[in-house]
Amino acid sequence: MSKKEFVYKHLRTSILDGTFGSGQRIVIDQVAKEMGMSIIPVREAIRQLESDGLITYKPYSGAVVTSIDEKEYIDTLMVLSVLEGYATALSSEHLTSIDISRLIQLNRDMEKAVEEFEFELFGDLNRTFHASIIQKCGNPVLIEKIEETQDRMDRVRKSIFSMVPKRAQQSIQEHAELIQCLKEKAPSEQIEAIIRNHRKNTVEAFLNRKDKNEQQIL
Repeated sequence: MSKKEFVYKHLRTSILDGTFGSGQRIVIDQVAKEMGMSIIPVREAIRQLESDGLITYKPYSGAVVTSIDEKEYIDTLMVLSVLEGYATALSSEHLTSIDISRLIQLNRDMEKAVEEFEFELFGDLNRTFHASIIQKCGNPVLIEKIEETQDRMDRVRKSIFSMVPKRAQQSIQEHAELIQCLKEKAPSEQIEAIIRNHRKNTVEAFLNRKDKNEQQIL
């Protein structure tokens, strides 16, 4: 791993796990000093993070962590709940016992990630869990739209579980309910409703987190 890649990974993890909050300034000289290297690899890493959308350059401030557009996140997640609910219902007719076993293992891996406070890993596993299902829906246009929507909200998806850790555990329980319905070949309407509620519960957890923070400030 090059110095630039090392710094990139360090800064990216710090942004996604909430160590560097939205709008926080990233001081290049300070990062270089803390990591014991020159400013060149730090600048290169920050440029890559800027292309990822995680860092924004602002006049008189320099590099700052890109602020989360909460309304856009919620709107996008609600759209995803509709698209993914439909795709999951379609996929339920094509999932094999091997597919179900993989979902069970992924859910176990997610539980272990929560226990070890690996919330970025949890986010990756969560996306893999749902992608493993929708890939079986048989509609490539629908899959493409879902993937585009997921990419749009990728940054918040990975960091929200560190902001609302209880939601991660609830998500695992909801996955278990979904897996059981898939195993039992439940009606497509029931499966679609589970996914929609699953996404809506994430929105509610996100909003409740904001309310609790405001109460603490008051």
